[in-house]
Amino acid sequence: MFLKPIKLQDCAEHGAASGAELFIVEGDSASSSVIQLCNPAVQAVLPMQGKPMNAAKAKAGKVLDNPLFEALVDALGTGIDAAFDVSKRRYERIVLLMDPDADGIHCGALMLIFFQKHMPALLAGGHIHMVRPPVGEVIDTATGEISYGFIEPEFVSLCEAGRKNNPASFNTQRYRGLAGIAPSTLAHFCIHPDTRRSTVMHPADALMAQEVFGGAG
Repeated sequence: MFLKPIKLQDCAEHGAASGAELFIVEGDSASSSVIQLCNPAVQAVLPMQGKPMNAAKAKAGKVLDNPLFEALVDALGTGIDAAFDVSKRRYERIVLLMDPDADGIHCGALMLIFFQKHMPALLAGGHIHMVRPPVGEVIDTATGEISYGFIEPEFVSLCEAGRKNNPASFNTQRYRGLAGIAPSTLAHFCIHPDTRRSTVMHPADALMAQEVFGGAG
């Protein structure tokens, strides 16, 4: 019998080939924004509370006692470590959707480290996706045209171009978390499978994260 973790907003469909996906987001505010926009049939949402621990540095017992990882293991239904069975996963994909800032990058990296350490088959099988939300937008108020920056240098470049080319009709907005992104923009770039900017993660991505943030192999 499946006992739903308290913070999990589950979907209706489940199974390794169901099309179902689990979004992992930062906190209740982001969770609320995503829940309002996702497809309840095949998209579930699990918020993390605070930054995940570095699973490469922590002892296995401590990792399993961590509330986020415990809820995640329960939600996935696969077991963990020696008991892990990828065929039993309740979702076809796990989607990491973090805030568009330095903390979000760090949280995403720590989640990859956890999966590589304790559920490597999810990475090896291409079952984990990382979404890159926009950092901010540049608006031409004369035409209504909006340009989005998805990494900091791109956003800065758009801002500089706007100041130079359209100083009288130029406005910018830097997003402060997923909750600060307009619902239509969040749905298009981050949630809808056909339009979101996502990348399939692989073991090499987790190893790169581990090199940056430390931890034994």
